[in-house]
Amino acid sequence: MLTLRKSQDRGYADHGWLKSFHSFSFAGYRDAEFMGWGNLRVINEDRIEAGKGFGEHGHQNMEIISYVLAGELAHRDSLGNVKGIPPGDVQRMSAGTGVRHSEFNHAAGQQTHFLQIWIMPNLQNVKPSYEQKTVPAQKKQGALVLIASEEGQDDAVKIYADAKLYAGLFDQVQSANLTLNSSRKAYVHLIKGELKVNAISLSAGDALFVSDETVLTLTDGHNAEVLIFDLAA
Repeated sequence: MLTLRKSQDRGYADHGWLKSFHSFSFAGYRDAEFMGWGNLRVINEDRIEAGKGFGEHGHQNMEIISYVLAGELAHRDSLGNVKGIPPGDVQRMSAGTGVRHSEFNHAAGQQTHFLQIWIMPNLQNVKPSYEQKTVPAQKKQGALVLIASEEGQDDAVKIYADAKLYAGLFDQVQSANLTLNSSRKAYVHLIKGELKVNAISLSAGDALFVSDETVLTLTDGHNAEVLIFDLAA
């Protein structure tokens, strides 16, 4: 079964310095029908204005992934990491027993646009850790590339969660198939452009809730960038 949710149906918050779309209930946005999907808990599409950001705050027992789309995200945490996250990089922070961090846009005159993703862990109270890897655009072109998984295979970042995250770029005749276990769930988030998934048309910000399916077929991309989550049910 595939259920389409349009971009405009997401939660939205405008804080001036931060504009954020919420795929699932978060902060002031509450919807009992959208509390997560499988073990996926949060996808926030954030735009941070120049010189602004999230001050230091804490997390526990959550796998947090940042996927930067434009600009650069400055990260600092209580583990001693001080990093810049540019487009093309995947950053993973396992909060475990507890970690504090801040995220800022220090670039003058440039907006930072990124996705903040939270996945529920399958191990509690692990030692907090950080990982960041570059995934070149050419590797994602016309293909679904594994960028996060429990095993960390194929140069993906390693997460303490029963989940796999794939990223891909599709245009014109490019296509791909992803085999699924029908007993699990999947979630498709189209970041930009247009794309068909199992013949369902998606536009930027749209999502597909997937259950009881064995394959996803991606076709008819137009400047499309997509994330696909293979999730515990």
